Amino acid sequence: MNVTYILKCSDGTLYTGWTNDIQKRLKAHNEGHGAKYTRGRTPVELVYLEEFETKQEAMKRETAIKRLKKKDKHKLIAAYESHKRHICYKKVHHDKVAGASGHNEEMENLMGAEVFVPGIENRQL
Repeated sequence: MNVTYILKCSDGTLYTGWTNDIQKRLKAHNEGHGAKYTRGRTPVELVYLEEFETKQEAMKRETAIKRLKKKDKHKLIAAYESHKRHICYKKVHHDKVAGASGHNEEMENLMGAEVFVPGIENRQL
């Protein structure tokens, strides 16, 4: 599987790349064997991930993300995080009995919401 990803570096900057093995690549970045940019900025944290069938699609998406303005990259990351929370909430909510305590209103508002990502035409997370 090919993925495009964004890392948050220890200095707060963002790095965008693509790989066909995200676990191996993340480990390489954190061990100082990844991209030259991240070597002096460890540890890095994975903050965005998007999967693709082909290497070409992942590389094309990497280029598109690199062209985004910083504020748009942060919006993309925020939409991704909201989507992840939404998915986690749906699983937890499904497993809980209706009316159980610990219900999170913010997560309820995300139920059924479609998340569109800035800078991407006709694509949903």
